Amino acid sequence: MSILERSAARPGSTPNRRSRQNFETWSWFFMRISGLVLFFLALIHFSLTHIFNDVTTTTVSFVAKRWANPFWRVFDWLLLALGLLHGTNGLRFIMDDYVRNPRKRAAIKAVMYSLAVALFILGTITIVTFRGNFSG
Repeated sequence: MSILERSAARPGSTPNRRSRQNFETWSWFFMRISGLVLFFLALIHFSLTHIFNDVTTTTVSFVAKRWANPFWRVFDWLLLALGLLHGTNGLRFIMDDYVRNPRKRAAIKAVMYSLAVALFILGTITIVTFRGNFSG
C-alpha cells in the first residue's frame, strides 16, 4: 500500500493530491508552447523573405531597412532564441533516450549546451550591433 493510499485509508484524513511540477513537466509544456509560437514566427519570416519579397532582393540593404525598425530586430531575436531553446531541449530528450552511458551523455550534453550558448551569443551580437552601412 502506498503512502497516498495509507493516508486516504485513515479516517478523517485527506490525501495529498497536489501535483508535483518538476523540470521535465515544465520542459514538456515549453516544447508545446514554443513549437506553436515558432510555427507562426517561422511562417511570418518565410512569407516576408520568400513570398512578399523576391529572394534575389534579399541583400544587406534589405536587412538594414527591415532592421531599422526595432520590432523586426526583436522578432528575429525571438525566432533565434526560441528556435535554439526548442531545438536544444529536443536534443536533450534524444540524448536521454539514446545515450545510455552517463559520462558520455554528460559530455555530449556539455558540448550541445556550449554550442547552443555560443550560437545564441553570436546571433544576439549580430542582431544588436548590425548597422547595415557597408561600403563596397
